[in-house]
Amino acid sequence: MRYRSRSVRGIRVYAVCGINTASFALTATPTARRGLLGFSVERAVGDGPFRWVTGFKVFRSLVPNPTPNTSVSTHVHPIQALVWDDFTLRSGSTYTYRFHPMRGTPAAPRWGRPTTLTIQTEPLRGDVHDVVFNRGVASSQAYQRRFHNLPPDDQPTPELRDEALAWLSRDLDDVLLGLIRSTGPGDALRGAFYEFTYPPVLAELVTAVGRGVDVRLVVDLKADEDGPRKANLAAIAAAGFPPDVVVPREARASAIAHNKFLVALRGGVPESVWTGSTNLTTSGIHGQSNVGHLVRDRATAIRYLAYWDLLATDPGGRAGDSATLKRQRNAAYRAAVAGLSPAPSDRASIRKGVTPVFSPRMDLGALNLYARLVAADARALACATFAFGIASEIADAAATGTPDGPLRFFLLEKRGSDTPTVRLDASRNVFQAWGSELDTPMGQWVAETNARVLGLSRHVAFIHDKFLLCDPLGADPVVVTGSANFSRASTTENDENMVIVRGDRRVADIYFTEFNRLFFHYYFRSVVERLQSRPVAEEESHSVDLVEDDSWLVKYAPGTLRAKRVAVVAGMARAQPG
Repeated sequence: MRYRSRSVRGIRVYAVCGINTASFALTATPTARRGLLGFSVERAVGDGPFRWVTGFKVFRSLVPNPTPNTSVSTHVHPIQALVWDDFTLRSGSTYTYRFHPMRGTPAAPRWGRPTTLTIQTEPLRGDVHDVVFNRGVASSQAYQRRFHNLPPDDQPTPELRDEALAWLSRDLDDVLLGLIRSTGPGDALRGAFYEFTYPPVLAELVTAVGRGVDVRLVVDLKADEDGPRKANLAAIAAAGFPPDVVVPREARASAIAHNKFLVALRGGVPESVWTGSTNLTTSGIHGQSNVGHLVRDRATAIRYLAYWDLLATDPGGRAGDSATLKRQRNAAYRAAVAGLSPAPSDRASIRKGVTPVFSPRMDLGALNLYARLVAADARALACATFAFGIASEIADAAATGTPDGPLRFFLLEKRGSDTPTVRLDASRNVFQAWGSELDTPMGQWVAETNARVLGLSRHVAFIHDKFLLCDPLGADPVVVTGSANFSRASTTENDENMVIVRGDRRVADIYFTEFNRLFFHYYFRSVVERLQSRPVAEEESHSVDLVEDDSWLVKYAPGTLRAKRVAVVAGMARAQPG
C-alpha cells in the first residue's frame, strides 16, 4: 500500500508498505530545510503508545565515544535523511509515525510541529499472491548483536539455534510447508527442483504421501560432478521417499535442471503454484537472500502442470545419442517449451495478470524482453538482482541511460562477477551494490559475517534472488520473478521458470520494499569496500556520525542519488492519504 501525509509547514511524508518493510521519503521546501538538524521519529503500533525510534548515529558533541552497542533515541540524535526505512514491521498491522523536525543545536534543540502518517502493512496472504522473502542478511550488525556471528548450530542452546534459524528464514519455509500441509487425500503435488536436500520440506512431502496425497517430483539427478546429484540422492534416501515419487531428470547433462516450483492440485484440478529463487537447502532457506512466491491462479497452475508433464518425460539429448539425434531431441524440447509459454516481446505485449515463461527456449527473446524492461520500457525506475553477473544484453541496454533518465538499481552477488566492460554508473543513472561486509574502520561498530562463513552457503553467500521490477511504483508495474538468472544459459539451456506479474500494485510494493531493504543494506557496504584501496581519513572514519548543522542536506542537492530516490517515492502513483 502507498501513502502520503498532508503537508505540515513545508514537510510531507510518503510511504510504500510491504509485509515486514516500509520505505519512506520526505519532501521539504527550502524554508523547511533551513536550520534542519534532522527528524526525531515516534512510532505507535495500532492504538498503543508512541515510542521514540532508536538509532546508532550520534552527535559526537553529546556522545564522544560510542561503542558497538550504543543505541540512542532519535528524540536527541535525529534521523538525518529524507529517505528512511523501517524493516522491523509485522504483517497486516497498523503503525502511526510522527516526524518531528529538529532545529537549533544538539545541545539546545528545538522541535517543530510533527508531520503524522498512519500506514498499514500488507498481510502475508493475498487474494492471488503470497510473496515471502527470507531475511537474507546474515551479513548484518543485527545478526552480530543477537547471535554473536555464531552459526545457528553453534548457538549455546537449542532455543537460540532455532531462534537464529527463524530470524534468518522469516516466513519463507513456513509458507511452503503450509502449502504442502494443506493437501489431503485426492489432492496432488507436482514439483521440479534443482537442489533438494532441506529436511523439513522433504519430511513434509513424505508425510503428505502417507496421508494419501499423490506426490511426484522431478529432481536434478544428472551425472555432473559439480551438480547436486550426490547430495540429492542422499537426502532422498534419508527422507524415506516411497518408490516412483521422485522422477530423475538425467537428460541434457550439460544443462542444469534449475527449477524450484511446486504445483498443488485439488481434486485433480491445478489450483496454485509455488515458485521463486529458493533452492530446497539450508542455504536457500536460511542463508543467501531468496524469495518464495505462491500464486493462486488456476490458469497459471495449468500452464505449470503442462510444463511439469513435459519435464517428467526427461526430454532432450542423452548420453550415447549421436550428435544429430541429440540436436533433434534438444530442438524438439525447446520448441515444446516455447509452445507452452510464448514470451512477450515488450512491456506493451505483457497481458495484465500472470504470464509464465519457461526455459529452455529456442532464442533469446525472453532475455531481450528483460533487457527492455530495465531500459527502453522503464519510465521512472527499474530494479534487478543478478546472482551470477549481468548479461551483455541487459548491460548494453542499461548503458544507453542518461543522468536524467529512468533510475536503475542493480544488486549483484559480488563485485565484477562476469560484469561486462560497458560503463554502468551514475552517468547512465545506474547504481550497483553487491554482497559485502563491514570489517574496516569505516564500519565503526562490528565485524560482520556472511552465510558462507556461517556454513549456510557453499557458492552464493549473499544474493541469490532472481527478480526484476519495471516501474514498481507506477500505476501499472511489472514484476518478473522465478528461478532464471537473467542470462543466456538460463534462457536457452537450463530448465527454468519465471512469472511476469503486470498491474498488481500489492505485489510490486512488496518486491520494491524488499529490494530497497537489500540494496541499501549492501550499497553502503559496497561503497566502503571501494574505499579500502586507499587510506581512510579521520573525517571519513566518522562519516557515520551525525552532522551538527543543516549541511547534511547537501547530499540531497538536485541530481544526487538521494534526491532521485526522494523523487521516485514522492512521485509514486495512487498513494492514499494516511
